[in-house]
Amino acid sequence: MLDFTPYHAALRELRLPEPLGVVTRAVGLAVEAQGLSASIGDLCVVTPRNGGNEIVMEVVGFRDEALLMMPFAELRGVDPGSRVRRVTQAASVPTGAGLLGRVIDALGNPIDGKGPLTDVRRTAVRAAPPAALERPAIKDIFTTGVRAIDGVLTCGVGQRVGIFAGSGVGKSTLLGMIARGGSADYNVIALVGERGREVQEFIEKQLGEEGMRHSIIVVATSDQPALLRLKAAWLATAIAEELRAGGAHVLLLLDSVTRVAMAQREIGLAVGEPPALRGYTPSVFALLPRLLERSGTSAQGAITAFYTVLVEGDDMNEPVADTVRGVLDGHIVLSRRLATENLYPAIDISASISRVMSDIVTPAHLSAAARLRDALATYERHHDLIAIGAYVPGSSPAIDAALALHPKIQAFRRQDHRQLESFDHTLRALDEATW
Repeated sequence: MLDFTPYHAALRELRLPEPLGVVTRAVGLAVEAQGLSASIGDLCVVTPRNGGNEIVMEVVGFRDEALLMMPFAELRGVDPGSRVRRVTQAASVPTGAGLLGRVIDALGNPIDGKGPLTDVRRTAVRAAPPAALERPAIKDIFTTGVRAIDGVLTCGVGQRVGIFAGSGVGKSTLLGMIARGGSADYNVIALVGERGREVQEFIEKQLGEEGMRHSIIVVATSDQPALLRLKAAWLATAIAEELRAGGAHVLLLLDSVTRVAMAQREIGLAVGEPPALRGYTPSVFALLPRLLERSGTSAQGAITAFYTVLVEGDDMNEPVADTVRGVLDGHIVLSRRLATENLYPAIDISASISRVMSDIVTPAHLSAAARLRDALATYERHHDLIAIGAYVPGSSPAIDAALALHPKIQAFRRQDHRQLESFDHTLRALDEATW
């Protein structure tokens, strides 16, 4: 009888040629390739025929028999006929406590000069959010160290809050205060679409050495391709989820959701999606709930999340702001008017709300916050009359009370960014400001 063992061994060691495709078209950000089979989310490598650097791309769609791919780097050197090969079926990213104190890019590579990552695990970048009936109710208070938030817009552990602001009204400074003063085990901070210089400034000035020890920072600057800016948001969320699965309470800060939406718009337009509201494609409004719903409470732990929304022209009803506000559990509005009056943090209390506050604070705390809101609303409603001296004191007890309390309320709202308050001190200050 013939012995086929050597042939079996040779077959097992045989390496078949990798299937290759070729680039047939590149328009804008999208690259088309034919002759290769791949699924959406697969990674491919394009090798230019002129011997240029290989470029990693992700399959984002199909057109007839062609793959539509988006690059992770500039399309320099790619030409018709460039070879395409699939390298993996799905992207995985590093997660785990080994990332603490590190700054990584959107692909999970360290960019802080501290050497390779250690004590990390690889996991899928996208996952399903916790099922609706598996989310425990929000019961515990999350303290931020910011008086206006803890006192009047009290947040809960596992709550998802939007910070809505135009440019230049103190959004990054407020995020830094929350990162330093937040009562969480870990911070995961995603800086998406930021200017390059702002990343180092945020780390040194807003976060500081103490805040950096229990933080993980994911960075995708504004000059990087749209796909990387989008992946930075998914990566930060995946890291926070992995820590939550270990029983931790995680603070997730994502700055900003608007730039994530803009990145998805670029991708959608490049692959042929029709624009809908203000040029945003339908995939943007499908993406936002999938991203935002992944934070919150789970059976193992909780992710308390703050998402910044850069409102265009201070328009609170623009499409992204309106969609995000409808998904989240509360919103904090930063006012340009207050910023010009040098009142920082420039939180417009009357326009902001925490949807879980009434469920987690004491009746006395809720009553004090209501008194402050009432007095502030009365003052703002009659501000013009007061400013021109047309109001006669004694005409209205409510206005007289609002006028008497206004200096104390303004002092309560104004807070130096280097000064963080304990929750007990905030409650005492709130009582003093409303009597």
